[in-house]
Amino acid sequence: MEEVMPIREVLAFLSDLKEHNDREWFAANKTRYLAAREAFELRVRELVSEISGFDEDIKNVDAKNCLFRIYRDTRFSSDKTPYKTHFGAYIASGGGRKSPRAGYYLHLEPGASFLAAGLWCPEAHILKALRRSVYENIDEFNEIRLSKEFAELFPVFFDKDKLKKLPPGFPKDFPEAEFLKLKHYIVEFPVEDKWMAEELLATRVARILKTAYPLNRFLNYTVDLLIT
Repeated sequence: MEEVMPIREVLAFLSDLKEHNDREWFAANKTRYLAAREAFELRVRELVSEISGFDEDIKNVDAKNCLFRIYRDTRFSSDKTPYKTHFGAYIASGGGRKSPRAGYYLHLEPGASFLAAGLWCPEAHILKALRRSVYENIDEFNEIRLSKEFAELFPVFFDKDKLKKLPPGFPKDFPEAEFLKLKHYIVEFPVEDKWMAEELLATRVARILKTAYPLNRFLNYTVDLLIT
């Protein structure tokens, strides 16, 4: 049985790709890319199994459906480099990377790897409902985010693109108004390359993401009302 490429070699491939981000180099290194992708997919498959231990919704998720393509869509971008310089996987029931539900994200990139959980860029009607849910269930939301372990691993929510003003329909004196301005309900945990390359990666990643499970459960209660 052929050995799977170690993560340190996957990181090395991605570093080389960043330096030589063109179709000619990629074609010459296609075999290396396929080995790196296979290695990443294996870790995602292992992670799906680990997450299923605390989140039953993930039990039937196919790892292949979670992986994002390495090919960039350059049609509307000033950056015309053809390939992403990272591997990413969104683990969520109902479609993997295409799922509208909150889930778990693994990002492998030299010098910029991270883990994440929650919901990225939900559709407008879902985002509106999530803001309403946070407002109406603020005690439950605060209990999740302020719990000791959650606050230590995920001290802040991702706030890029957030609104400058409170959305219409909410009182201006709401004490947690900043959480109603968010466009993504995501938390992140940055990790070093060395951490990613160590053994039992899926087990260690799942241990961290388990802490975010209550947030996903909170978000998916509202999402499921809209998509089912």
